[in-house]
Amino acid sequence: MAKIITGITLLALLALHPNTSPAAQVIDGIAATVNEELITTVEVDKEALLMQKELEKLPPAEQVGLRSAALNRLVDKKLIDQKIRELDVRVTDEEVKLAIEDVKKQNNISQEALEQALAAQGLSFELYQKQLKEQLERMRLMSQEVRAKVQVSEKDIRDYYEANRAKYGAEELFRARHIFFKVDKKGGAEELAKAEAKAAEVLKEARAGKDFVELAKKYSTDPAAARDGGDLGSFKKDDMVPEIGDTVAAMKPGDVSALVLSPAGLHIIKLEERTQGTGKTFEAVKDEIEELLYKKKSDERFAQWTKDLRASAAIEIK
Repeated sequence: MAKIITGITLLALLALHPNTSPAAQVIDGIAATVNEELITTVEVDKEALLMQKELEKLPPAEQVGLRSAALNRLVDKKLIDQKIRELDVRVTDEEVKLAIEDVKKQNNISQEALEQALAAQGLSFELYQKQLKEQLERMRLMSQEVRAKVQVSEKDIRDYYEANRAKYGAEELFRARHIFFKVDKKGGAEELAKAEAKAAEVLKEARAGKDFVELAKKYSTDPAAARDGGDLGSFKKDDMVPEIGDTVAAMKPGDVSALVLSPAGLHIIKLEERTQGTGKTFEAVKDEIEELLYKKKSDERFAQWTKDLRASAAIEIK
């Protein structure tokens, strides 16, 4: 039970809303039927209003189709509730009581303060108990039908870690040299064309296997590049201007690039080495990655599960 009630906060508590009993509903129209059970236009109106409050921070363009989305959400809820009855999923009164105590403990509030918070939202404590029980039943169904069937292997976790090393501080380091041809912007297209013609000749030599250090010393028009044999040292991709950073990121050690135009001029780059930084260890982030992958797989499985429910249900949108 502890796993079910984890994370039920006061915010979630206040997100619950009264479900008007069928006898008290004003049925002014039928929006849909789900396995012969009705969804009324009144229910759709209420759901759309709730969703509007949830999405009010989004731009108007993203709020289009709100009523259709509300109806779809109600259809999913109806299917889930039907599945709960079919599988006889039950939550006891004692479990509801424990969940409420957990809410009070997490939010450091008394019973009186809890009831006051509910009253401010138009909820009685008795109605809240009923709705919380329904919420716990849905969570239990999800655990039984979705989450319990999701597995995250050690290989999944390690593969994600290796593919996202930069995310955990392990950015790649590059060591490279360049032959640099300064281009004066005041010279316009004519000067750029001359520099490109010269650089193209040198590029042929570099790709033919000539000593890159000597080529940099001989042809670089920047004194520092000529003196150091074009040594750029070790750097991270983002340490360089995008033109150079993006170029080396696509290279393998030993590769010589095509001509690269940066704001400063033309470059011919040779990548000498690329190494992985250290960053956080696998063990340090293993639990975090496992939780992330578990949620992702659970969301995907839930989406498929509800899709399958819909496929096997008799749904008619009025």
